[in-house]
Amino acid sequence: MNSTATPPNPLRRVEDLLARMTLAEKIGQMTLVEKNSLNPQAVFDYFIGGVLSGGGGYPNPNTPEAWLQMVTAFQDAALDTRLGIPIIYGVDAVHGHNNVRGATIFPHNIGLGATRNAELVEQVGAATAAELMATGIYWNYAPVLAPVQDIRWGRTYESFGENTELVTDLGLAFMNGLQGDPLMVLATPKHYLGDGGTTWGTSSFGPNNMDRGDTQVDEATLRELYLPPYIEAVNSGALTLMVSFSSWNGVPMHAHEYLITDVLKGELGFTGFVVSDWQGIDLVNADYYQAVVASINAGVDMNMVPQDYRRFITTLTRAVEAGDVPQERIDDAVRRILRAKFAVGLFDRVTGDGAALDVVGSAEHRALARQAVSESLVLLKNEDALPLAADATTIFVAGSAADDIGIQSGGWTIEWQGGTGDITIGTTILEGITAVAGTDTHIAFERLGRFESIHDAAGNPAMADYGIVIVGEEPYAEWEGDNAYLALSRGDRTTIERVREQSEKLIVIVVSGRPLVITEPLNLADAVVAAWLPGTEGAGVADVLFGAVPFTGTLPFTWLRSADQLPFDFANLSTEGCDAPLFPYGYGLTYENNTSEWLDLAAECAAS
Repeated sequence: MNSTATPPNPLRRVEDLLARMTLAEKIGQMTLVEKNSLNPQAVFDYFIGGVLSGGGGYPNPNTPEAWLQMVTAFQDAALDTRLGIPIIYGVDAVHGHNNVRGATIFPHNIGLGATRNAELVEQVGAATAAELMATGIYWNYAPVLAPVQDIRWGRTYESFGENTELVTDLGLAFMNGLQGDPLMVLATPKHYLGDGGTTWGTSSFGPNNMDRGDTQVDEATLRELYLPPYIEAVNSGALTLMVSFSSWNGVPMHAHEYLITDVLKGELGFTGFVVSDWQGIDLVNADYYQAVVASINAGVDMNMVPQDYRRFITTLTRAVEAGDVPQERIDDAVRRILRAKFAVGLFDRVTGDGAALDVVGSAEHRALARQAVSESLVLLKNEDALPLAADATTIFVAGSAADDIGIQSGGWTIEWQGGTGDITIGTTILEGITAVAGTDTHIAFERLGRFESIHDAAGNPAMADYGIVIVGEEPYAEWEGDNAYLALSRGDRTTIERVREQSEKLIVIVVSGRPLVITEPLNLADAVVAAWLPGTEGAGVADVLFGAVPFTGTLPFTWLRSADQLPFDFANLSTEGCDAPLFPYGYGLTYENNTSEWLDLAAECAAS
């Protein structure tokens, strides 16, 4: 074909391929396998349609170069098959290309929700896409479109907030940033439908969990609260959606034909493909054959196996040959998968030559992340403590989250559950404070707040101008983070008390994936800041503490006074007295407006 010829119509190319495919090739396209469970030869032998890296699914060494080499090897094997259909490689890049050491780690969605800045969120999506594409990856399992109704859920931080409109606006912004124009990376709005609204104790993990539980609401509520983000995602060009582990009134979403086929594909007109969650089909029925038949017939197009792919391929082949899964359903699934692969350009795109690898963790992306951190901070209390004075003589810094990249990044960072310590490259909050503070300010750090050895010129125990205690949650993900209590640890509370005694002004910074019970620290401290899970650019916190950037963030979630209030009954939420939440949705002070009746109420309730 000469260079001036019109390229073949993608839809015609899809139909041409489909007409030439064997059943084995079609079922291979419907199979998504974790990279540690297969090698490139298996991609060739079984015509595998997709490969993924789960949380922690990185190559050795964990470098951008090794990622590109790994993905390219799988892709080359797919292109060597009879029809040369490329794989699509996917990852959970939920706050940056977060499996890659050295990538830019942005604030988790809960922090982005606090910014209320759709333009910024779209830029974060575009930066994430650029780092993905540098390593040959064009499919991202994000964003989460769940308006979370119970913050005890371990995935709360993956949500933009409790409000459907906020989740819709920012979820769409992130999706548009990822996908771009022309299409760069496939976004995967998830988890369809009703996650974030499951009932505590209905999880398969037991009575003290809610992840993968049952969403027990009527259809009107389901449509009003949870469906709108997906309507907008479909209307804006989403080409793949991930179905939820959860159930709706007892029926697993992975087998919910009404919601997947009738509503999503029929009523909403979704033309992309539906992918299962990790082994999600397995949970539909104890009989694996019945589980596969039910899920595929319900409308799941690609199965994230992710390990025993041979079993799935054999089972689905047997189901088609027995007539339990119609050939038309197989063709529909493969047509949808191929359509998305053509749309993102996989048939015409070179996987990568390494030329763009320097974009991973680039200075430009880190500056964007630092801005996102600053805009995400929510000022909960400020009694003449912030901004920090430029001429402060001494600042004591303490707390479990003060000097720990892993804690401030949270789950889904390098490993599935995240980790503590120097798990990747970045700036801790302590390092940010040290860099932004004046040159004449002495900054002392002691994790537990034991500053007794520091004395003034007269030999007396020193009093700091400011004490900054940075506390919160250690990393977690999914059901591992389900938590009925949401309390600061005893160690964190003790550190706050110690530093209070040694500081003229005390600032408490809460690093967490959701609101926590902070009634005692709130009354001890002169200022309290919600910093969420800021990621690798801790200097963004310091920028606001020193007043270089204003506080603009507002709460994306109602803040609990005690765990006994959960889950909130939002339709009948008290706004008066000690039965009211500590702070309402949308609350946030500024340097210009730092008084609130909510703080007065907090003091009254503490006194009583």
